Amino acid sequence: MTLTVRKKIFVSMGLLVLIIGGAHAVTKQAYMESLFDQFRKEETNASYLNAMPGEQIEILKTYVSGKMQKFWLGNWVFFIATGLIFSLWISGVLTIPLRKLVTAIERVAQGDLDVNVPVQSKDEYGKVIQTFNDMTLRLRGAEDARRRLVADVAHELRTPLSIMQLKLENAQQTGQYIPAEMLLRLHDEVIRLGLLVEDLHVLSLAEAGRLALDCKPLNLSAKLEQVVDDVKMEAEEKGLEIRFYSNTRSVTVIADARRITQVFINLLTNAIRYTPEGGVISVVIEDKALDRNAVYTCVSVIDTGIGIPSEELPHLFDRFYRVEKARSRHTGGTGLGLSIAHHLVRAHGGFIRVMSEPDQGTTFTVYLPLGK
Repeated sequence: MTLTVRKKIFVSMGLLVLIIGGAHAVTKQAYMESLFDQFRKEETNASYLNAMPGEQIEILKTYVSGKMQKFWLGNWVFFIATGLIFSLWISGVLTIPLRKLVTAIERVAQGDLDVNVPVQSKDEYGKVIQTFNDMTLRLRGAEDARRRLVADVAHELRTPLSIMQLKLENAQQTGQYIPAEMLLRLHDEVIRLGLLVEDLHVLSLAEAGRLALDCKPLNLSAKLEQVVDDVKMEAEEKGLEIRFYSNTRSVTVIADARRITQVFINLLTNAIRYTPEGGVISVVIEDKALDRNAVYTCVSVIDTGIGIPSEELPHLFDRFYRVEKARSRHTGGTGLGLSIAHHLVRAHGGFIRVMSEPDQGTTFTVYLPLGK
């Protein structure tokens, strides 16, 4: 049984009352016995024995009353001192975790995120400390992600900017006419920068939950056929076969057509990029898929590509994450496509799952709520 702080205080105070009450009863009994013994020795004389019974009782009452006043005064001093000492002790014991937490909070306020407070109980203090440790862990993760993001953005921007700067400096130094081929190359790098900035903008809005969606009933089957047709030429140029399967004629979802198109374009482009020549890419739609007692439309993008190691899967939707950092660079990817797809699907109330094995291909499955 886990004791809460309130229960601990209640038990402690009950124990204090029990101790004081027991001590009072024991001391009172012992004192009364010693008092009567002392009375027999000091007051039992001839005058007392010759007195009337009523007078004897009055003498006894007067003697006991005088002695008990001193007893009560001593008891009260003892009980108050005991209560104060016990209260000081129990308050110190109960506030030790709080003092440790305050010290840790002050360290975090000074910028030290490598703080971990030991959890030594399961009461409210233990839960608060565990929550604090989880918070600092997330803060460390967010700080690491921020640093990686800055480094990755700087790296992504440096390459096209360096190319443009080199071309322009060469043209300026030679003073020669700039051929159309060079202008075309510069234009390509400008387009690349523009796409990167646009992807970062969309991703930042989606992560913040501020991405505006124009959601309307959408025939997902027809939209997928159109997307597959749009990327078919790129797939065929690489020697790939792309197929579309549907177990139903029409599936309707409530979605932003432009953003959903972006999701599947990103997934299919990714599949084309990492599927060797002669491979097959399949897009399969199911009208009803059950997950956690909810019904979704399920769309799977299946490729026969190089696959992904299992240890890389948890990081697949991180910004700028690459399973092999060099390969995406050469093929022109920014490392944002999967992250954007992930957040766009979440913005629609759905989610993405991925299954993959090295050299066995990869399956991305998008779950979208069914339209009503």
